[in-house]
Amino acid sequence: MTINEAQETIDKWINTTGIRYFNELTNTAILMEEVGEVARIMARKYGEQSFKKSDEAVNLADEMADVLFVLICLANQTGINLTDALEQNLQKKNIRDAERHKNNEKLK
Repeated sequence: MTINEAQETIDKWINTTGIRYFNELTNTAILMEEVGEVARIMARKYGEQSFKKSDEAVNLADEMADVLFVLICLANQTGINLTDALEQNLQKKNIRDAERHKNNEKLK
C-alpha cells in the first residue's frame, strides 16, 4: 500500500465505518496517546523498565500502526498529501544533512 492509498483507504473508512473524523484537536490528543503507548513499549522492551502483568499482550507493530492511522487522519483533515510532504522533507534533509552526520564524531 502506498502512502496515497493509505490516505484514501483511511478516508473511506472514516467516512463510512467511523461516521466522521474527530476534530483536529481531538485527533492530536489521540495521536499523543498512541505515541505514548509506543513509548511505553519501547521503554519496557528496549529500555530499563520492566513489563507489568497488564503489558504482556502488547504489540509494538499494532501500536505503531495506530500512530500512523491517526497521523494519516490528521493529514487528511488538514489537506496534506503525505507523499509530497515526505518527499519534500527528504529533499530538505539531503541538502541540510549532506555532510552533517559524516562529520559527527559521536556516530563513528
